[in-house]
Amino acid sequence: MNPSADPEVLVCAEHVSKKFCRSLKRSLWYGVADAAGALNPFAGSIPQGPSSTVLPALRLDEFWAVQDVSFELKRGECLGLIGHNGAGKSTLLKILNGLIPPDAGRITMRGRVGALIELNAGFNPILSGRENIYNQAALLGFSKSETAAKFDAIVEFAEIGDFLDMSVQNYSSGMRVRLGFAVAAQMEPDVLIIDEVLAVGDVAFRFKCLNAIGELMKTAAVIFVTHTMPQVFRICSEVVVMDHGKAAFQGRQIAEGVAHYLALFSGAGQNISGSGEVKVGTVTVASTSHPGSADESVRVSYGASLTLRARLASTVPGLSAVRVQFLLWNAEMLPIMDIMTRNLTGFLVALPPTGEIEVSAVIPQLELNSGKYSLSVIVVSDDQSKVYCRLDNAAFIQVAAAAASGAHVLAAAEWATSGC
Repeated sequence: MNPSADPEVLVCAEHVSKKFCRSLKRSLWYGVADAAGALNPFAGSIPQGPSSTVLPALRLDEFWAVQDVSFELKRGECLGLIGHNGAGKSTLLKILNGLIPPDAGRITMRGRVGALIELNAGFNPILSGRENIYNQAALLGFSKSETAAKFDAIVEFAEIGDFLDMSVQNYSSGMRVRLGFAVAAQMEPDVLIIDEVLAVGDVAFRFKCLNAIGELMKTAAVIFVTHTMPQVFRICSEVVVMDHGKAAFQGRQIAEGVAHYLALFSGAGQNISGSGEVKVGTVTVASTSHPGSADESVRVSYGASLTLRARLASTVPGLSAVRVQFLLWNAEMLPIMDIMTRNLTGFLVALPPTGEIEVSAVIPQLELNSGKYSLSVIVVSDDQSKVYCRLDNAAFIQVAAAAASGAHVLAAAEWATSGC
């Protein structure tokens, strides 16, 4: 990579790696030994440090938090960094922001850099919100007069006008996020780094922030860490999936990257709740191309039919009528499809006094986007006031669709044009 060849490249990471030590005592000793080695003119000639792409050998208790990560980010682009907790995302952001040096590789940054890596990063808790605005802006390289010109816009965006002169230590976490993001966004940095802090804000403020990021991307480069995949689809032009310090996926195919991220998480075991008057037995899922089983993810193509079956049995005498419905969840555990009757209630089932009864539901055309979905079976009383049994993760469905979209449902409508 040669960032100087393209003036629009604001961030260039070349084979960046960072190691840590699990033992505090050994970490301190390694630090002393490394410092002594750096001062020794007769030390080995193996190149190490931020300008080197050669990985130093790991010592006892050391591990790679980030290993051999490379990317370029131009003005007008947003890079989404996603991955499981402990994958190395925050470590990489701290290296990019200059908080910690890499052990190998090189970072090249151009222009002013604004960062929201931790809620309290850069804030002096004793000072007021007004004073912290000027402090944060100074850290971004703005003069007092430049900050004063932006001050009203910052306060309006942060929505903390009534608390502007209150000590920041008395702010809620949401108020600190609003203030930090308002300064970073309104001061118009060339590079903006955001690490999951938007998850703390309320829904209205998150929409406001996402819109602001969209405006910033016209003149800046954005690096965005989140566990919320709809946000990735909305603003990211490229995605890097981190897995144990390495870039497991990297590219502009956002849907493919998100699918790779979700595949890192194994399916959870079954969970049973409810009052227990009804027992849910075998649950099967079948499509036109797969017979189905409760023991594996059933693969279903977009538009194919889907048949859900569950066996029910009463555990108490005298219980004759119950209502049954199925519920599909996506990989982020958001409810996607509630499968009921046409009058939007559970299907009424007459239970036999002994033995089991099988209930089935057929979806003629499944219009869900690509992804893995889990199935819940819910059995309630006739008046729907009591849950007799709820079986979560009863089965798993893997849907394959050709479209690259962040939406959960893909609707094929009848289109037409007409004169105006």
